[in-house]
Amino acid sequence: MGAAGRDFHNFNVFFRNNPEYEVVAFTATQIPFIENRRYPPELAGDLYPEGIPIYPEEELPRLVREHNVDVVVFAYSDVSHEYVMNRASTALAAGADFWLLGPRSTMLKSSKPVISVGAVRTGAGKSPTSRRVASILKSRGLRVVVVRHPMPYGDLAKQAVQRFASMEDLDRYGVTIEEREEYEPHLAMGNVVYAGVDYERILREAEKEADVILWDGGNNDFPFFESDLHIVVADPLRPGHERRYHPGEANLRMADVVIISKVDSAPMENVLRVLRSVRELNPRARIIRAAMPITVEDPGAIEGKKVVAVEDGPTLTHGEMSFGAAVVASRLHGGILVDPTPYFVGTLRDALRKYPQIKNYVPALGYSEEQIRDLRETLNSVPADLIVSATPVDLTRLMELNKPVVRVRYEIQEIGRPTLEDVIEEFLREKGLA
Repeated sequence: MGAAGRDFHNFNVFFRNNPEYEVVAFTATQIPFIENRRYPPELAGDLYPEGIPIYPEEELPRLVREHNVDVVVFAYSDVSHEYVMNRASTALAAGADFWLLGPRSTMLKSSKPVISVGAVRTGAGKSPTSRRVASILKSRGLRVVVVRHPMPYGDLAKQAVQRFASMEDLDRYGVTIEEREEYEPHLAMGNVVYAGVDYERILREAEKEADVILWDGGNNDFPFFESDLHIVVADPLRPGHERRYHPGEANLRMADVVIISKVDSAPMENVLRVLRSVRELNPRARIIRAAMPITVEDPGAIEGKKVVAVEDGPTLTHGEMSFGAAVVASRLHGGILVDPTPYFVGTLRDALRKYPQIKNYVPALGYSEEQIRDLRETLNSVPADLIVSATPVDLTRLMELNKPVVRVRYEIQEIGRPTLEDVIEEFLREKGLA
């Protein structure tokens, strides 16, 4: 059971070439347009010359019955504990066992030091933390290669190993907006990024040009690689989620370092609540407090203008946040937010039905060309003077818009000690890289 990421990885490292098991199907959910295709034979291995079919998750009970399935493996992330057990109940009721494969069964060992960055929820601040770690390592003269958690939503065989070193590579691979949101900021920093489907091959390629591998986790999953320093970001705007979501709680319990982000915008009682939770669940972890200040490229352009806010897609959909940096920046600088939801078209209207917390903003969803067209049509239809965009993607590279765009950015900024620099300097000394 997957969402085009952890499921493929678990298959590759645990089931592929394993004659003790026959994998009869994948199921897919959470991400649109990823079901009703096949895991290709080029990736599935010699035991599966015709590949493996991928079905919508709703078909799980039928698949268990028709194939006399013994085991259902749950392999996706950023879902509540209750959600996981609901799926377990579905599998058990159909007659199958229900498995979660853990780190020992699924992590790959690198010949290079690995720093991993994860989170307890999507949208906690993991991506700016990854950029901050990369910047610190590069300032020490080290070659850093970023390996990003998978987002293979297209041709799986062609996406087995992807290397991104320039903005042109994004166009060459035809990546989605969700992929661009993660890759573009790294590329702007001059970082090389690997991603894809076959992470054994990806790791071996990355090792050839790296002094340090930086695992940039996604969707609050735990790393695919054995980590020498595991940094996890917790979000005080969603206190208690660090204990209620899978595998975010596992990430927190595994962490060497926990960053409590957004201390500049979260209520102090929330920060303290998360702090107590971290100390209870993982008393050995070092704790860093960090702000996430918002910067606006032209704040004067917002004042008094009717604004349509565009937010990072996954954070505001299955991340369940009710607002993001674009809404905050628009209000802070005197913009008049226009409700864009009446103007949603096509797949964006579908997302609105699925995620009712969407209000006063447009999520930058773009898992397909159709969805990108719907996003463009929606933005051009909203009666506003200006687009305030907090997606890390430069939308003007992807679509023609009839309004000027003001971009909003946010980075991590440690408060007090220890800092990320302190932690990484200590790590480098231990590894003989200082």
